[in-house]
Amino acid sequence: MASSSSSSTTFCTLKFHSKTPINSNKTFSLPRILHMKQQEEDNNNPTHQINRRQLILRSSELATIGAIFNLSGKKPEYLGVQKSSSALALCPATKNCVSTSENVGDLIHYAPPWNYNPEGRKSPVSREEAMEELIEVIESTRPDKFTPRIVERKEDYVRVEYQSSILGFVDDVEFWFPPGKGPIVEYRSASRLGNFDFDVNRKRIKALRQELEKKGWASQDTI
Repeated sequence: MASSSSSSTTFCTLKFHSKTPINSNKTFSLPRILHMKQQEEDNNNPTHQINRRQLILRSSELATIGAIFNLSGKKPEYLGVQKSSSALALCPATKNCVSTSENVGDLIHYAPPWNYNPEGRKSPVSREEAMEELIEVIESTRPDKFTPRIVERKEDYVRVEYQSSILGFVDDVEFWFPPGKGPIVEYRSASRLGNFDFDVNRKRIKALRQELEKKGWASQDTI
């Protein structure tokens, strides 16, 4: 005959006594600890505190300063084809201008003219067609992030204002198709303000020329 045995389980409750009462309202959170650690690192490295919002605000402040002090400058009265010499204006003594009207020996200001029907171009174009090619390149090329705006256009002349996006600086750029010189285009690019431009005007002209070369244009020389 099988006998059955019963087993009993004893539950023991352990109580810990502490002299310091536990504050039930005090909680510890690992994410909070990590946040405090990140905040401490940011305080040690001030560059982390410059966020995107601050950069936008600073850009807006610079734009406001440009508007208050009129950093766009005033349009020079001597722009356009000069009646006395039948050429575009010469550059000032400052190092922020290039022009085809300068002496070839002036390495700071001189830039060679362009030829829109150079030898070897498969499909020569008329002056009117060349003008349209030039306009297309002006409107589609922004090598210096300045915004181009065509403010004057004639059959043989174009004037463009290039304006910076932040401080509103303006550069005046002119293009002229001189009569009696064949398929030649002369130009002048100059800043209204300042004494130097870090070669912005020369680099702009070079970028425009490189785009025009894709259409068949060429320079009388390289810059």
